[in-house]
Amino acid sequence: MKIILSTLNSRFTHSAIGLRYIYANMQELQEDTTILEFSINDAIQTVAEKILLHEPDIVGLGVYIWNASEIRELIHIIKKVSPKTTIVLGGPEVTYLPFRVNYDDADYIIQGEGDLAFYKLCKNIIENKPQERISRMSLPNLKEIQLPYKYYTDDDIKNRYIYVEISRGCPFECEFCLSSMDEKVRAFNLDEVLAAFETLWQRGARNFKFVDRTFNLNMKAANRILDFFLAKEPPYFAHFEVIPDHFPASLREKIKSFPHGALQLEIGIQTLNLEIANNISRQLKLDKIKENIAFLENETTAHIHLDLIVGLPGESLESFGANLDELMQISSCEIQIGILKKLSGTHISRHDITFGMVYSDIPPYDILKNSQLSFEDIQIMKRFARFWDLFYNSGNFKRSVKLLWDDGTQAPKVFANFYAFGLWIYEQTDSTWKISLQRQGELLFAYLSEVKNIDAQSIANVMLEDIMKLKGRAVPHYLKPYAKDFQANAKLGTSGFNKRQH
Repeated sequence: MKIILSTLNSRFTHSAIGLRYIYANMQELQEDTTILEFSINDAIQTVAEKILLHEPDIVGLGVYIWNASEIRELIHIIKKVSPKTTIVLGGPEVTYLPFRVNYDDADYIIQGEGDLAFYKLCKNIIENKPQERISRMSLPNLKEIQLPYKYYTDDDIKNRYIYVEISRGCPFECEFCLSSMDEKVRAFNLDEVLAAFETLWQRGARNFKFVDRTFNLNMKAANRILDFFLAKEPPYFAHFEVIPDHFPASLREKIKSFPHGALQLEIGIQTLNLEIANNISRQLKLDKIKENIAFLENETTAHIHLDLIVGLPGESLESFGANLDELMQISSCEIQIGILKKLSGTHISRHDITFGMVYSDIPPYDILKNSQLSFEDIQIMKRFARFWDLFYNSGNFKRSVKLLWDDGTQAPKVFANFYAFGLWIYEQTDSTWKISLQRQGELLFAYLSEVKNIDAQSIANVMLEDIMKLKGRAVPHYLKPYAKDFQANAKLGTSGFNKRQH
């Protein structure tokens, strides 16, 4: 009996913790089981070829929103070439109905956490016991699950992020999120987890991404994890998803102690509009959120990643813009702008009629329009999000991008100004992809000088500060006419950026 566990990760640098959990719990079948990982950038026929070279009897595939269509194609090819191979699907994308991608060619589907269920299914297949095609799993006892961490290879540790967790589930009921479907938060044995982390560390692991939905919910556990890293010599990188309104003193002191570049905190804001938050059953403590973001911004060196969502039920562009403007007033950190998705099983569907919510049935199931936003509005905001990543989140134009909205007021209109910039860029490029860094700079300079009518030398001084902050960078051609004055001003400490006192 030969068993293959596989999936298509969204990037090569990612690793599949789910496959390793299943492998860790295969008991006597483990010696007959192999993990094969690929990415969505790999040719699907080549993926099928590499799997079938092992002549597997059973293939288990992890299905996620980013690989749903590719997995469908992979199943089709495997079944055409090797119809006797049994295919088992698991993962978030097949855990809830309806299936919006056709998986009729799959033999079995495990809905829910499959850490222990996949082994039992394989045993039944081997022993020719009758088995339902779709099995709905109850939540397993985490104390009974073997941990997966020793099954990260040396190559994984060298080249990929190591995904880890200390708990599963989420206590909140945000209607767009699959984590809200869990009945409760469950915790692993922390002593065992920390021992496994120590082994990973000794093997050279330095990039840890925690998949816990609410890392700072349990203060005792969170503090022990932070202590684990604070006891280590940098460099290292730890990523946590945290709730924005729960940063007691003990947690604050530890976060302040992390060295620069070691800690990344992802904070799901989604909206600052209390009415919209209420629509999606999301709890917002605005004063606490603003206080904690200000603390992280001003008193720590942590890299902060804030999330906002376009298309929430009842939220207009004006409301979204106010959210962005407000966040920009209290933070200079990365702000990820996402488009609402309708995941099967989530309660967001209850708003479909009231707010005219229309979604694509093709992954990633983005909203297409609603009563507040037209299809054109959504398309514009998708481009807005892409351009925001290129010009703001990238950090390539950290100072100069602010010239788009800096009008000397305490509350500049960030959204309105960047929205206009995004429309203009698209008119010039008719694209959001394959815009080189040089071209991005040219576009920004042209817009600031020709549309915003800002003095070209002042713009160049600020852009050169951005571009020349990395040693070895050459002055781009569009700024060469202004480089001499910039260098002279720099010697005097009077570059355009400094004079504007940003």
